[in-house]
Amino acid sequence: MYCPEHFTEADANEIDRIMAAFPLATVVVATDQGLLANHIPLLRQGDDQLIGHIAKANDLHHLVEDNTEVLAIFQAEDAYISPNYYPTKPETHRHVPTWNYQVVHCHGRINFDHSTKGKTAIVGRLTSHFERQAFGDQAWRMADAPKDYMAGMLDNIVGFTIDIARVVAKSKLSQNREPVDYDNVAEVMMAEGKQGLGQRMKSLKDSD
Repeated sequence: MYCPEHFTEADANEIDRIMAAFPLATVVVATDQGLLANHIPLLRQGDDQLIGHIAKANDLHHLVEDNTEVLAIFQAEDAYISPNYYPTKPETHRHVPTWNYQVVHCHGRINFDHSTKGKTAIVGRLTSHFERQAFGDQAWRMADAPKDYMAGMLDNIVGFTIDIARVVAKSKLSQNREPVDYDNVAEVMMAEGKQGLGQRMKSLKDSD
């Protein structure tokens, strides 16, 4: 990923926030049939691993072997940035449109888990995490489903882990603009409901 120094996101807390808030990752891998991309909810497990699962019918676990290098992309909020957002535009008109966004790239190696124990643990962690976020004490639990039904569902998936080797993150948030332009873009982002972008821009300014 092209990532100039002034757009590099180095804050570990912000990287974690992006991955947690936008868990539907794009997992990209090179195969004998060319590049393959799958969109899969992933959950971070500790500092150096991601977990997830795919349908058994998905050819991913047939096309790549264990320990194959993959790239998991977490895409956060993005927004079109018009020159009209820049208060300095009337002075020179030397402005063009651009796009602001945040993204995290996790490079690592994938390993598949076909065991009932492993798949149960992965699905349990995923459902517990996302159900608690959505419903709190009323969260759905795997034990709520009939055992035979749950066994059949588990039989139709393949679990996996991705051991993270490297993380590259980018927050392209108008850091290369004049302060007055930067501040106004942050306000526009907040007004347009792009809270993640707007709040990050404000926090970056406060840290200067």
